[in-house]
Amino acid sequence: MSKPQLNVSVPVFRWMAFTTFLSMILIVLSGGAVRLTGSGLGCPDWPTCFHGKIAGSWNIHPFIEYANRMITGTLIVVTTVVFIASFLRSPRRRDLVILSGLLILGIFADAILGAFVVYTKLNPWLVSVHMLLSIAMVIIGAIFYHRSKYVYGPNARSDIRSPHFLRIARLLWIPFILLLITGTITTGSGPHAGSFQGQLRARRLPFAFQNATWVHSLAALLFIGLVVGLLISIWKTQAPQALQLGVRRLVVISLLQGLIGATQYILHVPVVLVELHILGAVSLAIGVTQFHLRQNAHDREPLLPKK
Repeated sequence: MSKPQLNVSVPVFRWMAFTTFLSMILIVLSGGAVRLTGSGLGCPDWPTCFHGKIAGSWNIHPFIEYANRMITGTLIVVTTVVFIASFLRSPRRRDLVILSGLLILGIFADAILGAFVVYTKLNPWLVSVHMLLSIAMVIIGAIFYHRSKYVYGPNARSDIRSPHFLRIARLLWIPFILLLITGTITTGSGPHAGSFQGQLRARRLPFAFQNATWVHSLAALLFIGLVVGLLISIWKTQAPQALQLGVRRLVVISLLQGLIGATQYILHVPVVLVELHILGAVSLAIGVTQFHLRQNAHDREPLLPKK
């Protein structure tokens, strides 16, 4: 009598991919909370908090910092389970195995980089790279979840909806990356150093906050102008509905993000609005990724196995 094989079905794996995707978003927001509450140096040691102990004191800052580390540790477990599940998925797909492997590597890299951030007393350059890496993990998570829903492979359908807009979707990454980099430079030059009162104050990037803000604002206006122009272009050319929906989402998110950014600057960057701005950056990264993925039409993965 043969032993039953352990297989992961397509619907189950899709939910696992969705959970992983949400986890990537959570780590960005929790990292932002650490910085904005001044808890970046709440635990001066790594991976423990203070002199080999889990908690340094009953102060709120060590609790917030260590909670963020616990989230990272949980994500390592989650991504490892999903990576194993990608081999057990029926049918197994090479692209999902590779993407789940990249998520594990990214989480480990993020954790190691976080250790360097702690031991360099929140070096602003490393903090900026830490943020950019976390956003990159959100993008990979979005691709991973998208591919888990659709059929990819050598013989799978992959119809280009519009060659013209496919080129634009690829080029859109350039102003978006510029927007992200100028945003992290602005944050690294701003008042939220990540350390609370009484600690050694973390260094800031060698740029005037006002100047960095204006450069980031110009990058934001460029991006908003491009996506609004893209919306007009798609509307006039009667592009497929999937592309129209993707651009409309990009326009709405971009305008809201711009409004939050302007408001937080006028109100002297209150922490609540800064956290909302981080959420907006994550949403924009997802929007750009989805717009790119929508350029090709794929068949949905069947929820039930073929008989």
